[in-house]
Amino acid sequence: MKKSIKGMVIASIMALGIGSAFSAYAAPAAKTAAPTTQKITYKGKVYTVPAKTDNIVIAGAIEALEDALVLNVKPKGALTVGGEFPSLFSKITASSTPIGEKIEPNFEAILKLKPAIILSSTKFPAETNEKLGKIATTIPVSHIATDWMDNLKLLAQLTGKQKEATAEILKYQSQLKTVKEKLAPKLKGKTVMALRIRTGNLFIYPQDVFFNRSLYADLGAAVPGVIQKAKAQQNISLEAFAAVNPDILFVQFSPDENKDNPKALEELQNNPIWKSLKAVKSGNVYVNLVDPLAQGGTAYSKFSFIQALSKTKLYTGK
Repeated sequence: MKKSIKGMVIASIMALGIGSAFSAYAAPAAKTAAPTTQKITYKGKVYTVPAKTDNIVIAGAIEALEDALVLNVKPKGALTVGGEFPSLFSKITASSTPIGEKIEPNFEAILKLKPAIILSSTKFPAETNEKLGKIATTIPVSHIATDWMDNLKLLAQLTGKQKEATAEILKYQSQLKTVKEKLAPKLKGKTVMALRIRTGNLFIYPQDVFFNRSLYADLGAAVPGVIQKAKAQQNISLEAFAAVNPDILFVQFSPDENKDNPKALEELQNNPIWKSLKAVKSGNVYVNLVDPLAQGGTAYSKFSFIQALSKTKLYTGK
């Protein structure tokens, strides 16, 4: 009798084990479905966007194109300069569709692409961003240099490349620390400025725009009074610029921005007033240290600027 009961118990346990194993095999636990959307907060506004997408159009914001270059994001559509994609972005625009010039987006071309996200520019008039917003979720990307990290993180979150963005930021911070330790003493007591030549004219920028953020906030150079007073891109005459008489000068000149005066840089360099500048006399004028199309206040611009700066005689002493 005892043997019979024992046999029944063993048989029951075996049956239970087999049944459980079969049940586990036949009906695995249901997995929670991955969310299809996410909420992103950027510049104080909340956007509901796809959980991850590369179906992005970049309209007007060269800043966003520079971030795409850092993260190797290939936009579905992108702005052109002079009817073409700038060579600076050839790595990421080979399969992109042109969607109009920087200041004149082609709404019909964008509509045909059916983008999930449009990255536009804070430089656009409100009505332009409103029109783009009727096509797809539109996020105006800031052109202010203090927002460079937020801009990079925005694109990283949209495309699922947060790890890559973090790695690039940490790499830059390490390089900046090294360069600043050696360069900051050389900049002390010096007037340092960045200048852009557009339409044959000289332009300066506020201290948080263009490469100024790198020069003043990051590297510690003193902010000249004329830069402190600038509220936006500001045209400055050569005579007024000569009155500031910088010791160290960074000049950006793009042929695309000077089509009506392609020899503007050459003419400037031959001008006696220009030749009288302290920066010119000491050989501390650096022309197109980075690609002249670089906006200056973006992750790519900052990374490239620091790397290029570390190879100049200003840094090496040679």
